[in-house]
Amino acid sequence: MSMKRVIGLVLAVALLAVFGVACGEGGGGKIKVGMVTDAGTIDDKSFNQGTWEGVQMAKEEFGLDTKYLKPGAENPAEADYIKEIDNLYAAGYRMMVCPGFKFETAIWKVQTKYPDAKFVLIDGWPHNGDYVADFKTNTVGIVYAEEQAGFLAGVAAAMKVKTGSAGFIGGMPVPAVQRFNWGFQQGVAYANANLDTSLELVADNVIYADSFSDVNKGQQLAAAMFNKGVKVIFAAAGGVGVGAIQEAMARAKTGDMVWIVGVDVDQYADGIYEGEKSVILTSAMKAIKKTAYEMIKAQLEDKFPGGQLLKYDATNGGIQLPDVNPNLEKEITDKVAEITEKIKDGTIVVANTQGDLIP
Repeated sequence: MSMKRVIGLVLAVALLAVFGVACGEGGGGKIKVGMVTDAGTIDDKSFNQGTWEGVQMAKEEFGLDTKYLKPGAENPAEADYIKEIDNLYAAGYRMMVCPGFKFETAIWKVQTKYPDAKFVLIDGWPHNGDYVADFKTNTVGIVYAEEQAGFLAGVAAAMKVKTGSAGFIGGMPVPAVQRFNWGFQQGVAYANANLDTSLELVADNVIYADSFSDVNKGQQLAAAMFNKGVKVIFAAAGGVGVGAIQEAMARAKTGDMVWIVGVDVDQYADGIYEGEKSVILTSAMKAIKKTAYEMIKAQLEDKFPGGQLLKYDATNGGIQLPDVNPNLEKEITDKVAEITEKIKDGTIVVANTQGDLIP
């Protein structure tokens, strides 16, 4: 082989390698998909886990190279998120999925910093601290109708418990958590007005922990509510919710009939305290896994919906209760299915603002 051909071959190989990295390809020409976790761990039974499961589902179907990085700080800030995004980019990852509203300002910066990368921001939209959406074409935002999921959970809880008191524990009073709260209140009220229930939800039993990670605080808040006679708590609070589940499990082991409504993903298994018995009445789910998977699939099909804020609700499978609810009788699941259809067709409209509801 002539020296010219050798030099030409070397240059071609080098160019292909550079092109592969620039396009975010790795391992058989497949796109490399990265994820940066929010506060908590990859198995948090919530946003991190649901997002990663969606990434892994895409990996298994399409043979992708995937990786997640966890910020070192216990309560990560914008700089911590950007640092891990930088690390993924340096390693050739050109599609990144980031779960949680706390990524909003970080994504606002990196979408311009890395115009050849694609960003999926779950549960928020990019902005410069002013909450005014500012999308580049390489970023898509995903939001959910949490109020609809909360409404269905409220109906189910009221039908199961029938009478007595309910409670709500939120992590922080951020819009997504507030919408869960307001939807839950509306669901309980709907059941009381239409389904022969009388479940009470008062302001003293609607509490925000100002944390998504303080397990001990969740346990303490749940204990205080149960001590006051609350029978079911909707915990939309990440790790704080884990503490509430643990408190309910401890009481269930001694014979107390107390319940937790899980959030984001199906948390039934996390509440098992004896055999297959669980304190998780049901879970107000957001299709986190589904949306993460669908955005990756869209990119692979050259249909990435960049520059848009997409809303997932009852009409497109974005919210629901679990398909299997061992603690709910058929009468309840049938009624929930019926109400879901009414939400889809607009017969029932669930408000996503406070109005006269408990904040």
